Order: sequence, then C-alpha cells, then structure tokens
Amino acid sequence: MRPPPAQSSPETPAALTEPTRPVGGLWVAGISLANLGLWTAFFGPLQVLLPEQVGLLAPGAKETTLAWVTGAGALCSTLGTPVAGALSDRTTGRFGRRRPWILAGALLGCLGLVVLGRQNSVLGVLLGWSFVQAALSCLNATLLAAVPDHVPVRQRGVVSGWVGVPQSAGVVVAVLLVTVVVSGTAPGYTLIGVLTLACALPFALLAPDPPLPRGARPPWREFTRGLWVSPRRHPDFGWAWLTRFLMQTGNAMFTLYLLYFLTDVVGYEELFPGSSATDGLLVLIVVYTVAVVATTVFAGLVSDRIGRRRGMVCLSGVVTAVPAFVIAVFPTWPTSLACAVVLGVGFGVFLSVDNALVTQVLPSARGRAKDLGIVNIASAGPQVIAPALAGPIVVHLGGYPVLYTVCGLLTLLGAALVWRIRGVP
Repeated sequence: MRPPPAQSSPETPAALTEPTRPVGGLWVAGISLANLGLWTAFFGPLQVLLPEQVGLLAPGAKETTLAWVTGAGALCSTLGTPVAGALSDRTTGRFGRRRPWILAGALLGCLGLVVLGRQNSVLGVLLGWSFVQAALSCLNATLLAAVPDHVPVRQRGVVSGWVGVPQSAGVVVAVLLVTVVVSGTAPGYTLIGVLTLACALPFALLAPDPPLPRGARPPWREFTRGLWVSPRRHPDFGWAWLTRFLMQTGNAMFTLYLLYFLTDVVGYEELFPGSSATDGLLVLIVVYTVAVVATTVFAGLVSDRIGRRRGMVCLSGVVTAVPAFVIAVFPTWPTSLACAVVLGVGFGVFLSVDNALVTQVLPSARGRAKDLGIVNIASAGPQVIAPALAGPIVVHLGGYPVLYTVCGLLTLLGAALVWRIRGVP
C-alpha cells in the first residue's frame, strides 16, 4: 500500500512536495476501498433508506419532506468538507495530516448511521442525516486530498478513474445491502455504517501520511479567509468549480426523484406485477454502474496519455445531457434502461477526467484538502440546490418532462464552460 516517496528538497517538507513517482496498486486499492465505504454510506440512505423512511413518516408530502431532509444534509456536507480539509491541512503530529480525520470521519459516520436508523420523526431524520453528512465530510475531504498528495500529474487520470469506480459501485453495493441482504431501515443503516468503518480502516492505518512540521503549518489567522478562493486571482480554479457545479446540479436533479418517477410515471409496479419500484431502481443502478465502470478507468488512462482533459470533460457533458432530453419525451421503462447506459458512459468519462483536471488547478500545495473541499461544494452543493429546484418543478411547474429538460440544459452549459479554463490542455 506504500507509494514510492515523492521527491523533496531541504526547504519543502515531504508533506508538501509535488509527487513525481507513480503510486502502486496496493495504494490505489486502499483508497478505492475507503471510497467504496464513503459512497455506500452516502448513496444507501439517499437512494433507498431515506425515501422509504420519509415515505412512512410523511406519506402525504414525501417529495417536499425528502427535499428538506436531503437539502439539510447536503448543506452540512457543503460547509463541512472545506472546513475539515482546512483543519487537516493544519494538523501536525506523528500520525500525519490526513489519518486522524479519516478515522474520525469513518467512526462518527458509522455511529450516526446507526442512530439515524432508529429515528421515528421527520425532525429526527433531518438532524440524523445532517450529522452523518457532517461526519462523512471529514472522510471525504481527506480522501480527496490523498490524490494530489501522492499521485503525480501524469497518473492522476487513471488513478481518478479507479477512485471513481467506487462512487458508482457504492450505489449498487448500498442498494443490494439494504434490499437483499437485510430488510428494514434500522438494520440497513447499521450494516452500511459498519461497512463504512471497515472499508476506511486499512487505508487509514496502512497508507503513508508524512507529518507536517509545525513551522510549515498554514497560519491560523488565515483560516477563515482561506475558505474563499478568489476566481479573479485563480480563474482556472473558478471555471473548473462552475463547470462541476452545473453538471452535478443536472445530475442531482436527474436522480433525486428517480424512485418516485418509476412509481408515479413509468408505472413499474403495474408493468411488473409482484415487483416493487425499488427493484426497478436497482436494475437501473446496476446498468448505469456497469457503464460507468466500463468507461471511467479507460477514459482516465486516455486523458493521461494524450495530456488533454478539457475536450473529454466537454464530451462527457454532451453525452450525459442526451438521456435527460430523451426521458423527458419518452418516459417508458425501455427508454429508462437505454438512458441508464448512456448516462453511465458520460458520467464515467466525467468522473475520472474532471477529477484529474481539478487537481491541476489547485492554488497551492499548502491547502490541498481545503481547496478540494471548496471544489467539493460544487458536488455537494447541488444536493442543496437540486431539491429546491426539482421539488417545485415536479409539483407545480410541469412535472417530470420539464424537470429532465432543465437537467439536460444545465449539463450542456457546464460542458461549454470548461473551455474557459486556460492552464490545462
């Protein structure tokens, strides 16, 4: 699991050097496993457990209630990730900068999920999910920073591909766990919590984490000010952030009400008597995940070989927008299956190449985790914005056809803006 050490100079601590030697397969496997635990903890509740829990507690207003719950949780993640990243950037001690936060995030996330499964009120679910998201933001911030900490630029596309696979596989694993392995919300939350902790431990305990000397720690007086990165001073960082925000908002709006879409529009349970809409959701997730896994590592490898990221990110946005427009016009089960394939291909390319691109526009090595936490706002923030946009569209402004059309337009706009980035080919 130990990567070759990065080259360092007498003036630069090992923790802040730009890596130049490739990481090994065990290191990639370790961070991928930790990410699997993270994304299982995220998608298991979001795709199945929270909709089911909210549906039981507020059956007459499930869409609005779910929007409040997921929006509050995403807000905690949005604020928590850059803060946790900034704290890890300043963490000194022999255990390193990242390891303590990986362990804390995984442990608190596990405990939070166990407690969340035992809530029997909407307020309890909202507070519980918010706590879980805040805890997972510690884990997420430090795992994001591990790539620029240890992986050289020429390898970041393929490594980002491998790290991105669990983001999609986590959906399948989570849904299988809570629909096939166990039944009931409380056992489902508990199982996912234990898995999250178990997946994070090997990387946290075995992967190298060079300590940061106290003299190299960013000043605490700059802590609050550092949570803002000026797009005027760092325009490439700003455009990369906006590109991701728009594309992720389109994706978040697309997936938020997918379970309800299968029930209320596609009529999955009427098409397949004896089956539930959850079964249909699982099928779509599996199809989507296979498409992602089949493309993400290959796309990252290609971007490393040709040295060009922007064109591939733009292509991924165009491909991802197509299913949104198609399903807006043809909301059928066969169309949904075909769209899952195309969406998976497009998002697979985006997942690896955009992650690699972002690591090349970070302002400085001293604030990698904090800066990637700010970038993560472009991923977590849409979980706040999406319910606020999607809920009124579905209920008052034209329903699912309008919703999916808006998703496609947002994705296309994000794909176009990637060309404003000048410092990355």
